[in-house]
Amino acid sequence: MSTAPQLVVHRDKELMAQAAAARLITKIVDAQASRGSASVVLTGGRNGNGLLAALAGAPARDAVDWSRLDLWWGDERFLPEGDPERNITQAREALLDAVPLDPKRVHAMPASDGPHGADVDAAATAYAEELARAASPENHGPVPTFDVLMLGVGPDTHVASLFPELPAVRETDRTVVGVHGAPKPPPTRVTLTLPAIRAAREVWLLAAGEDKARAAAIALSGAGEIQAPAAGAYGRSRTLWLLDGAAASQLPRSLYPPASA
Repeated sequence: MSTAPQLVVHRDKELMAQAAAARLITKIVDAQASRGSASVVLTGGRNGNGLLAALAGAPARDAVDWSRLDLWWGDERFLPEGDPERNITQAREALLDAVPLDPKRVHAMPASDGPHGADVDAAATAYAEELARAASPENHGPVPTFDVLMLGVGPDTHVASLFPELPAVRETDRTVVGVHGAPKPPPTRVTLTLPAIRAAREVWLLAAGEDKARAAAIALSGAGEIQAPAAGAYGRSRTLWLLDGAAASQLPRSLYPPASA
């Protein structure tokens, strides 16, 4: 069942990153207080890394028990370990190396020089199996019920590595798939599918900049998920679009909320 999207519009991308980081800290602390641990799916890209950098500099970051946090990824570029274009490499630089995480709870997607070699489909299957091992009976499915799953929104409405019209966005059974021939380099990637994304309690979609304005307007105006994958990304209890003023500039007035900051 989809949840109606809620919109929060910030004045600029810096304020959006800071507010989203503060919001994420609160969610993690609340989850750890109620269930003992928290589970978050990270996103790469400009806005995902901006949020992580803001979190690294947030005074409240020490409220999080970093040793009781599971980190997953929504997608990854299928490149060698340590490649600067890999989302995990960028996340380590922005935040992860600065906080006391439990290495066993940092669930990076496989690299192209890992145990599966250049077989991206085998790498995707392995990550799906890792997710399934982490799921518990109350999760009602083959992935954990993530507390927060974050997604950047591309100018073409792609989320994770689910691109319009490509096979991955049509997947209804598998939770992780390999992507061949992505229109954005590198062409080979690993991605969560929409069924896995929708297992999250909350899905947050991040969009900042004028180049995201048309994508946000399309995805929020009733487009189908095959043509606009961002339209198919929603959480079990909440779907939150976090935008800056530029990314919100083409939204229909009926959707546009009062500026929150």
